[in-house]
Amino acid sequence: MAQPKDVQPIRDQQQLEDMKWALKRHSSERYYILFVVGCETGLRVGDLLKLTTKETLDLKSKRHKILRVKEGKTQKIRDMYIANCFQEVYEYAKNVPSPYLFPSRKREGPNITPTQAYRQLNKATEFAGVEHVGNHTLRKTFGYWFYKATKDIAILQRILHHSHPSVTLRYIGITEEETQKALKHFSFFVHNH
Repeated sequence: MAQPKDVQPIRDQQQLEDMKWALKRHSSERYYILFVVGCETGLRVGDLLKLTTKETLDLKSKRHKILRVKEGKTQKIRDMYIANCFQEVYEYAKNVPSPYLFPSRKREGPNITPTQAYRQLNKATEFAGVEHVGNHTLRKTFGYWFYKATKDIAILQRILHHSHPSVTLRYIGITEEETQKALKHFSFFVHNH
């Protein structure tokens, strides 16, 4: 398994699409949905694996597509907004013959394991040409794209339950080089005239 420090977010939109294609084509819909929900919500893989089919299907009649999750590592309650991917997740969940959204096909447990998820993600990366992928890639990818869209490191730090903004920036792969590049092209006078 890749070491956590080597795992990176997927920073390229085409690589995200390639990963989705590879998971659909060379893995299964289960791992594709896991990838999509992970990148959309920023939940840890272990927390995604606790999701149930019923709580997902019950969202159909609700106006807001929010799953409430108790995160395993922090024990904090987090609302997970899945409106953007709800229809895909719902269509998948309708066909899951298990109380768990990501059931195991083996008898060793009710759910797939983080190790099984890692293997399937890794298999897809070979087809998609993506490097430095592990179970934290989904969470880091969420963080990276959230930051790129909002530039709000304080909110992202809160979402990810990090102790300091510098931890969050390092976690999502915003490097010193990228920071220097941004500063090099910024001018207060150019933007305020």
